[in-house]
Amino acid sequence: MILLGFDVEEFDMPLEYGKTLAFDEQLAVSTKGTNTILKMLANAGIKATFFCTANYAIHKPEVIKQIVEAGHELASHGYYHSDFKVEHLRQSKLKLEEISGADITGFRMARMMPVDEEEIQKAGYTYNSSINPTFIPGRYNNFNKPRTWFFYKGVLQIPASVSPLVRWPLFWLSFHNLPMSVIRFMAGAAYRKDGYLNLYFHPWEFTDLKQPEKYGFPAYVSKNSGDAFTKRIKDFIVWAQSKGYTFGRTDEFAKAVIAKNR
Repeated sequence: MILLGFDVEEFDMPLEYGKTLAFDEQLAVSTKGTNTILKMLANAGIKATFFCTANYAIHKPEVIKQIVEAGHELASHGYYHSDFKVEHLRQSKLKLEEISGADITGFRMARMMPVDEEEIQKAGYTYNSSINPTFIPGRYNNFNKPRTWFFYKGVLQIPASVSPLVRWPLFWLSFHNLPMSVIRFMAGAAYRKDGYLNLYFHPWEFTDLKQPEKYGFPAYVSKNSGDAFTKRIKDFIVWAQSKGYTFGRTDEFAKAVIAKNR
């Protein structure tokens, strides 16, 4: 099974690069991308998981309604994208449940940062997908973590997928910068070895990010964004379906794993 996850958040990443972006525009960029994703998934006939911040959901409840009504999973991405307190774990879950009417069982920390697993369990989550089990200078150094699912402190951990052996990350930046033939090769190898893929992206990637005066992003972030990124993800889905790979919601995958390992 391929688990597609989309982190729906206030688009505050330009602030990391010294740019100013009005909050309304942050919401607009994420909303436009989310609508593109929903249409793409509907056309492909597949379901996915949307990890949303409570802050985004509060301001865009109509988008949250679209996600849930389309049969996708809604999970938590924290309360705010750039501010975290331990109490936000429970608060974001309750707020998302209030807005959506859905049961929120999954969590992903903003920017895949470390989070206390005991607090995840106390907040009522079944699974956590906040680990990138690779090495990326300045952000991730997780070679000591398992590269596939495992249990820790009562919570199912579902790391982002990496290739076998060298652990090349199969995350959003790889889909921007590597030839799709290389992505397909590594994804196929990981799928055959692990029996699943856990891939994550952001709605704002479906916007043309080659606007340095506005966003300030380096080329490795803005490359193949907007329409080019939409085409890449569509082509990847078509390739995966041609291989007989299935797609599904992360909560359904988690339920199956937990049921088998009780």
